[in-house]
Amino acid sequence: MALYKLLLPKMGESVSEATITKWLKQPGDLIEEDDTLLEIATDKVDSEVPSPVKGILKEQLYTVDQTVQVGDIVAIIEIEGDTETGESIAQPEAAQSDDQPAFSDETAALKIPGLDQLNNPTEEITNVHYEHTTRFYSPLVKNIARHEGLSLEELDRVQGTGAEGRVTKEDILSYVASRGSQTIDHSKPTPPPVIKNEPTQTVASPTVHTVVNGSDEIIEMDRMRRLISDHMVKSVQLSPHVCSFVEADVTNLVLWRNKVKDSYKKREGENITFTPLFIEAISKALKDFPLVNISIDGYNIIKKKNINIGMAAALPNGNLIVPVIKNADQLSLVGLSKSVNDLAQRSRANKLKPDDTQDGTFTFTNIGAFGNIMGTPIINQPQAAILAVGTITKKPAVIETEYGDMIGIRHMMYLSLSYDHRAIDGALGGTFLKRVADYLENWDSNREI
Repeated sequence: MALYKLLLPKMGESVSEATITKWLKQPGDLIEEDDTLLEIATDKVDSEVPSPVKGILKEQLYTVDQTVQVGDIVAIIEIEGDTETGESIAQPEAAQSDDQPAFSDETAALKIPGLDQLNNPTEEITNVHYEHTTRFYSPLVKNIARHEGLSLEELDRVQGTGAEGRVTKEDILSYVASRGSQTIDHSKPTPPPVIKNEPTQTVASPTVHTVVNGSDEIIEMDRMRRLISDHMVKSVQLSPHVCSFVEADVTNLVLWRNKVKDSYKKREGENITFTPLFIEAISKALKDFPLVNISIDGYNIIKKKNINIGMAAALPNGNLIVPVIKNADQLSLVGLSKSVNDLAQRSRANKLKPDDTQDGTFTFTNIGAFGNIMGTPIINQPQAAILAVGTITKKPAVIETEYGDMIGIRHMMYLSLSYDHRAIDGALGGTFLKRVADYLENWDSNREI
């Protein structure tokens, strides 16, 4: 019999690792070709790994909750034949979820000063040593601890959530975030000093005590909800949020869609929703105001060349995911509509690929789908702004004509923009939002699609 070495497949250009969430086959199980062996998860997307061969599962080289690099051997399958298939078998010496120096987008949002230095786990950052301890720490965890100036005693107090209580990279980064980094990054300008005559005070975070009685139900967050929770908290901690609102008369837009939707569905075999219309208007406004299509790195503003619009989508289990339409400004309205429908369908079916959620530069969310008239969304880091639209409602409104003002029934909608006040001031944020509304209000009723 021959041995086949199953490698973790490439999942996209920007994805280098994944965490094993579930093994569906156990050693000794018979496997048919294309049977799903295991389930994996990246920062945003859950995926399945099928077997490309028929055989018997001989060995699992990683366990649940361990992180695997793309190209690593995850399983050995016994197949018919006389030769081994693949590279030589090598059990990873430290197949731990925190042994690799790759960081997720959530980790990047934390922006610990000098974190990029940790990409070289052999680089000595400080003179702190952790050899004299009986507790296991991966090289990455040790480097983060050294960089942040944690003593061995303090590191030993960090609560681990990994196997057998190990401290993972998420554990150490969360601890550092709550502790407050005391390391000075000399590569960036020093912030202005505090005026001596101005009193300062430190406000301690209150401890919340939850009382649970016999009638309460405790529901543990699933993996995706925990990621969302951490991501939202970090965003609010990192960015000073400001929100602007406008109300738009989208009557022409609504009437145009009602006119073309039947013929469009007959021709293309799918619906045209309002979402691609909104995304087209946002893309045009971002080209007009490129300093909204940015991210912030310390005191640097990174102006993005590409306009990649993420659209927040609700999953059947109540969680959210943000698939991204790449180069949205270069797509026709038909192209946008097909992209929106494809991403929405694959989101609901849990069939998104890791690259589908990467590299967004701006996020759009339609809270009107839930009957909400307006909202103040949280910025999707490391982006600098997010736009929400509320429900479209018929209202009496003043209509200006050449014969004077009159009252009419119009389709009205609120738009809101949350933006990072570190780089986007009220004038820029408000003007950008009004430009989006203008594109929607001035929709061409005779437009061909």
